[in-house]
Amino acid sequence: MKTVYIVDAKRTPQCKSGTELSLVAAPYLGHYLIRHICEKWNVPIDEVDEVIVGNTGTPAKYPNVGRVIALEAGLHKKTSGYSVHRNCASGMEALSQAYDKISSGRSSLIFAGGVENMTQMPLMFGKEMTDFFLNLSKAKTTSDKIKTFLSFRLPHLKPIIAIEQGLTDPFCGKNMGQTAELLARELNITRLEQDEFADRSHKKAIAAQKAQVTKDEILPIIAGKNRDKLINQDIGPREQSTVESLGKMKPFFERETGTVTIGNSCPITDGGSMLLLCNEETLKKHNWTPLARIVDYHFHGLEPERMGMGPLLATHGLLKRTHKVLSGMDLVELNEAFAAQAIAVMRAMKDEKISERWGISERLGEIPLEKLNVNGGAIALGHPVGSTGSRLIVSLVHELRKRKGKFGLATLCIGGGQGGAMMVENLS
Repeated sequence: MKTVYIVDAKRTPQCKSGTELSLVAAPYLGHYLIRHICEKWNVPIDEVDEVIVGNTGTPAKYPNVGRVIALEAGLHKKTSGYSVHRNCASGMEALSQAYDKISSGRSSLIFAGGVENMTQMPLMFGKEMTDFFLNLSKAKTTSDKIKTFLSFRLPHLKPIIAIEQGLTDPFCGKNMGQTAELLARELNITRLEQDEFADRSHKKAIAAQKAQVTKDEILPIIAGKNRDKLINQDIGPREQSTVESLGKMKPFFERETGTVTIGNSCPITDGGSMLLLCNEETLKKHNWTPLARIVDYHFHGLEPERMGMGPLLATHGLLKRTHKVLSGMDLVELNEAFAAQAIAVMRAMKDEKISERWGISERLGEIPLEKLNVNGGAIALGHPVGSTGSRLIVSLVHELRKRKGKFGLATLCIGGGQGGAMMVENLS
């Protein structure tokens, strides 16, 4: 197995849905990152083997986002490109496939990452309206057309919200917020605990912005209707956040008895992330100094209605594969889909009585808050679904470098009942 190196890792600013990145189509959240990295490292455009991109809300205009990004970035036409979909971990899936191809010797130089414009996920017509359009197109005579027109009813115009359907599990029938509510009830996670967790995420993100800590990982992007805005930081963290203000928000997913609100959940977000990966021969050929190496990864399944516990199982599997321990991780990026979900995972990791419910008969350990999502997590930064899995790695490798840490863990839950985890080693 060949070592897989991370030469560079960049991401866009992440912006809440409907704000600064709303007009930027998904491919353009990735191609400029590749262009920048190619120029910075003098990457020969005809030596890139593949571009692998995670994306969940495939735009109708760009059915294979990965290939579009490869061409828009100016890479050679022989460079293949494709898109992958593993819900919340699509970006991590892209990295894992790149890892497999390079470590096995099939490839030597790959761009991998993820993009998502959740603002542009469409509204769709239901069956009645699509049947109406179909029948209208088939109508040949005037009388047939009149008959078809008379069949129209106003309720036919009721839209199907693509993002709402996508966030509802087809197997158990619960939306993602309801799965978080289930964990909160079963593990007795209080509303106050969730709001305190969310408030910490915002405070960490704001502190990082003020100290310009994330400037090395974020590549500014030009946006706006007239392309007249330079966006250079995340739009989402709330400086005025307090536990008290979060406590005033009403439950969103179970309005009568719930504890999960839009304040202690991740917002719908637009963003992209990209990493340049290669083998040792390529490093030596171009005299590149890598940021890190990918140690290994692991994905694991579980019941969809408790999908939020995926990081517990994925992390356990990864630690077993790598013969590492949780306490040996200098930093941990645990995606904050919901405060309740993240708290549930951390609670189970340090309590074998809880983890035994998922077949883990040992205590993984405790994640100290000073190691967790040190520059804020998804509750503050957002969760652009196709990108988050790779965004976690981008943030992790840069922060390990700053803090001179050695090993870092990135993990996240995956809609549909899965978890993903990846470990990196800082080399800089």
